[in-house]
Amino acid sequence: MGPMARNSRSDGGGGKGVVAAARRPEVRLPPLVPYDGEGLEPDGDYDGVRFEGVDLADGAGPGARFMDCALEGCGLDRTKLVRARFIDSVLTGVRGVGTDLAGASLRDVEVVDARLGGVQLHGAVLERVHVRGGKIDYLNLRKARLTDVVFEGCVLSEPDFGDAQLVRVEFRDCVLKRADFSSARMDAVDLRTAAELDIARGVERLAGTVISPLQLMELAPAFAAQIGVRVEA
Repeated sequence: MGPMARNSRSDGGGGKGVVAAARRPEVRLPPLVPYDGEGLEPDGDYDGVRFEGVDLADGAGPGARFMDCALEGCGLDRTKLVRARFIDSVLTGVRGVGTDLAGASLRDVEVVDARLGGVQLHGAVLERVHVRGGKIDYLNLRKARLTDVVFEGCVLSEPDFGDAQLVRVEFRDCVLKRADFSSARMDAVDLRTAAELDIARGVERLAGTVISPLQLMELAPAFAAQIGVRVEA
């Protein structure tokens, strides 16, 4: 197991031992027009649209593009948005089970108070994304690429980061339950302020992260088991 690293700021603004902070999105939405459609369309182009309280359950919009959009209180049960693109958009209070966003791209996106379960984001690309509040169960981010992503004040139950790449990712006041980091690659990942850090698999992949002294004590048994050390009284 490699050492847990504290990374210097990439902008040269700090010295040794300072973790590079994630760059957060700065979304400024223009005046929006209400969505008046009857459902999503494959490869649909939605620019400057407000989806307010729209039930998109069982809808299909593979390859759709959402730019400067707001989704507020929308239902996303089993919604298929494979390879969709979200750019400069805000998702507030969205809810649903089985939302399929495999291979999607999210850039400069805010997700606020989401209530989601079984979200498929495997192979997705997340860049400058802020997930704030809410609860997401069984989040599938296998083989995804996360750059400048902040999880803040939310609950992630059994998230799967298997074989994912995480660069400048922060978990702030975030509850991580039974997280899977198997085969993940991480650089400047800050776990110090996670409200709860429960790693089910992949503790040996924590090189490139920074944790607190208390978290080190809590994870000590897992670290010992990983290198074959027996701890007995």
